[in-house]
Amino acid sequence: MTKPTLAVALIVKNEAQHLKSCLDTVHDWVDEIVVMDSGSTDNTEEIARAYTDKFIVNDTWPGFGPQRRLAQSHIKSDYVLWLDADERVTPELKESILAAVSANRPNVLYSFARLSWVFGRYIRHCGWYPDRVLRLYPTKLTQYNDSLVHEKVETSADMKVEKLAGDAIHYTYNDMNHYLVKSAGYAKAWAEQRDKRGKRSSISQGILHALGCFLKMYVLKAGFLDGKQGFLLSLLSAHSTFVKYADLWVRTSTDEMPKY
Repeated sequence: MTKPTLAVALIVKNEAQHLKSCLDTVHDWVDEIVVMDSGSTDNTEEIARAYTDKFIVNDTWPGFGPQRRLAQSHIKSDYVLWLDADERVTPELKESILAAVSANRPNVLYSFARLSWVFGRYIRHCGWYPDRVLRLYPTKLTQYNDSLVHEKVETSADMKVEKLAGDAIHYTYNDMNHYLVKSAGYAKAWAEQRDKRGKRSSISQGILHALGCFLKMYVLKAGFLDGKQGFLLSLLSAHSTFVKYADLWVRTSTDEMPKY
């Protein structure tokens, strides 16, 4: 019986800082690497081509879900493992991935835990760990949905999701500016998606959701055990939550600029 093949797939833009370190953790034990770029202006392409000839550019950004679906259309392997450039596969996770692919069980998908390094510390609370994500599945079985942000792998009642042993290390933010830029991008995509669905918001909704976010992360999810980083992350997450509701309110409830 032929051994199932495995591809690693990434969607990237300006990931020169992280891409090499990410691919170094997988390139010597996978059969295929597919990198879908959305218009990098740094040397992301040069780094990627040192590992694969499957570097594809789609700089008409369609959203996270559609971009992942497009990337998957270029995969030839039996299984696909999705990674972000700021993630690293640990040896324990590697072994459990290879065991799952070798077992080749029908209708089974796999998730793994991520351990995030944020502002100089591993975050083990705040609701951030184990931060389990569904990232490994048979290529022909399913794909991501078409959500613009917070996209998910499509599953059905006859599919089973199992947990892999081992963590992926997630270098979430390079610095504060990176956090703010990334957060603003997610807020914009979230508000756009909700606006298209006819949803509305209010400032009071934003305040309540932001307060709830802080209390959940810092108190209920024991973010205080992550020290100053836990407090900062909880506060920033509350701010990001408020911004996305405020963005939706501005889009749907305020007057357009008057013309003179």
